[in-house]
Amino acid sequence: MVGFVGDILPELILAAGSILVLLVALFTPRRMQPWIALVATAVLVAAAIFAGLDIIDPPGLTFFDSLAADGVGRWATLLLAVVGLLVVALSVEWFRSDDRQGEYYVMVVFGTLGAVLLAGATDLMELVLAMILSSVAGYTLAAFHRRSRASAEAGMKYFLLGALANGAMVYGVALLFGLSGGTTFADVGPGLVNADPLALVVGFGLVTIGVAFKMGVAPVHPWVPDVAEGAPAPAATFLMIVGKIGALVFLARLVLILPDTQLGWRPLVALLAAVTMTLGNLVALRQDDVRRLLGWSAVSQAGYGLMAVVALGRSGLALPSLLMFLVAYAFGTVAVFGVVVQLRGLTDRHSYRGLSSPHPWLMGAMLVGFLSFVGIPPLGGFAAKLLLMGAVIDAGYAWLAVLAVVNSAISLVYYLRVLGPAYLGESTGKRPTMGRLSGVSIGVATVAVILVGVAAQPLLRAWEAVQLLTG
Repeated sequence: MVGFVGDILPELILAAGSILVLLVALFTPRRMQPWIALVATAVLVAAAIFAGLDIIDPPGLTFFDSLAADGVGRWATLLLAVVGLLVVALSVEWFRSDDRQGEYYVMVVFGTLGAVLLAGATDLMELVLAMILSSVAGYTLAAFHRRSRASAEAGMKYFLLGALANGAMVYGVALLFGLSGGTTFADVGPGLVNADPLALVVGFGLVTIGVAFKMGVAPVHPWVPDVAEGAPAPAATFLMIVGKIGALVFLARLVLILPDTQLGWRPLVALLAAVTMTLGNLVALRQDDVRRLLGWSAVSQAGYGLMAVVALGRSGLALPSLLMFLVAYAFGTVAVFGVVVQLRGLTDRHSYRGLSSPHPWLMGAMLVGFLSFVGIPPLGGFAAKLLLMGAVIDAGYAWLAVLAVVNSAISLVYYLRVLGPAYLGESTGKRPTMGRLSGVSIGVATVAVILVGVAAQPLLRAWEAVQLLTG
C-alpha cells in the first residue's frame, strides 16, 4: 500500500492540493485573494520535489495498471510542475486587481494535474478523465477575463473545438475498447493484433483527433492563435505548454501498442508533423500581432515535437529528443510569453520598436527564446532540433529532417520581424512593466533555455536510459 501511494505521490499532492486551493479560495476574503498564490506555489513545489525524487526509482505500472511511473512520465511531471510554478509567478501581478484570482490558481493546479495524468496514462479511461480535467481547466483559464470580449471569444472557440475533438476521441476510445475488449494498454495492445484494419484506423484516427487538439496539431489547431491572442497572457502561456507536454507523451505511449504493419501509424504522424510545422510557420509570417504570432509559432512547434513520435521504435534518440524538445520548448515559451506579460500585454509588433534600449534584459530574454525556437547554438532548442533530426533520419524519414531545416529558416524570418525593429529601431522610451515577480520568472526560464543547451550532453546521457512503459 505504501509503495502504491509512493508511485503516485506527485499526482496525489496535485489532486489534494487543488482541492485545498479551492477551499482556501472559497473562504478567503476578496482582499486577501493574492495570498492564495502562495498556497498554489506550495502545492506545485511539493509535487515538483516528489516528482524529482521519483526519477531514480525503477519504472513500473501502478494504480491498477492505468498509470505509468516511468522515466518519461516522471520527467514530464517534474517539468509540468515547474512550468506551473513559473506561470503562477507570472500571474500574481497580472491578476492583482482581480478579486476572483483565487479561482485562477485553482484552475492552474487542476490543469497541471490533468496534464500529468495525461502524460502517465496507460488506460483509455484514464485518457478520457485526464483530457476532461485538462480541457475544463483550460476553457476556464482562456475565458477568465469575463468582461473582455477577446477573452470570452477565445474561451468560446476553445470550448467549441474542444467539445468536437473530445467527442470524437470518446467515440474512438469506445471503438478501440470494442475491438480489443479492454481499456488498459496491457489489454488493448494484444487485443488489437487481429482487429479489423479499417475499424482500427478509424478508432486510432478518432482518438488522435482529441490528442492532436490538445497539442495544437493541424487540422484541430485553430484554437491556438485565438487563445494566445485573447486569453489573459499568463493563462495563454500555461495553455501553450502543458497540454502539449501531456498529449505528446501520451501519443508516444499509444502508438507503441498499435500493430505497425496493419495501421501504418508512422506515415500518418509524419504527415501531421510536416503539415503542422509548415502551416504554423507560413501563417506566422503574416502576423503583426506578437501574441498571435506566438500562437502560430506554438502550432509549428507541435509539428517538431511529432518528429520524436515518428522515430519511436526505430531510433535510440527518439525518447531523448522528445524530452529535450519538451524542456526547451517549455522554458522558451515561458521566456517569450513572459516578456509580453511583463510589458502588460503589449502585442502590436510595431510597439516593440526600439525597446532593446530601455528594456535590454526583456528584449534579451525574447532574443534567447526566439533563437532557441529557431535552433541556434548553444541554446536548448538547438540541441532539441539536432536530436529530433537525428532521430527521424535514423527512422528512415530524412525528408522530414530536411523539411524541419527549411521550416526553421522560415521561422527566423518572422522572429526577425519582431527582433529587428526592437534592436535597430529608434527608441520611444520605457514601457510600463508588470513587476519583479514576473521578471524573476522570465529570468529563470531564460537561464534554463541556455543551461539546457550547454548541458545537452549530460542530459542526453541521462535520458538515453529512460523508459516509456506501455503496459
